[in-house]
Amino acid sequence: MVTTGIGWDVHRFAEGRPLVIGGVTIPSEQGLLGHSDADVLVHAVIDALLGAAGLGDVGEHFPDTDERWRGADSIELLRSTRELVAVGGVEIAHVDATVLIERPKLLPYKPEMRENIAGALQLPLARVNVKATRGEGMGFVGRVEGAAALAIATLERPEE
Repeated sequence: MVTTGIGWDVHRFAEGRPLVIGGVTIPSEQGLLGHSDADVLVHAVIDALLGAAGLGDVGEHFPDTDERWRGADSIELLRSTRELVAVGGVEIAHVDATVLIERPKLLPYKPEMRENIAGALQLPLARVNVKATRGEGMGFVGRVEGAAALAIATLERPEE
């Protein structure tokens, strides 16, 4: 059986924070505000995987009310999510994600983001895709107030 999950995350920009997207620290005047490293891309991927597995969402597994997750490396949270999802013969088939951010441009960083996500999920690079787009000056993304990400994950499960 094939199952699919969708993940969405959003974080506002803040001074004095590193900008971490897809496990890559990107030079920027501002970073994203959050309890963990606020990696909007990885959080969306985590939610997509948990959704496909029927296991709730990122906030249930890594709540921002729990001090254990303060400043957490989201790639490590993704590794933990892989372990949660990949039980009983469940296989992660594919992950596709889009980051919505006005600036900085992510093109130079996308290959490393893909590698980080694929590595954390123990997947061949061909099974992970990362895209980026701008807000074209519209909405909170276009006004450079924050960034968002959308992800979809496909799991292959043994027949029940």
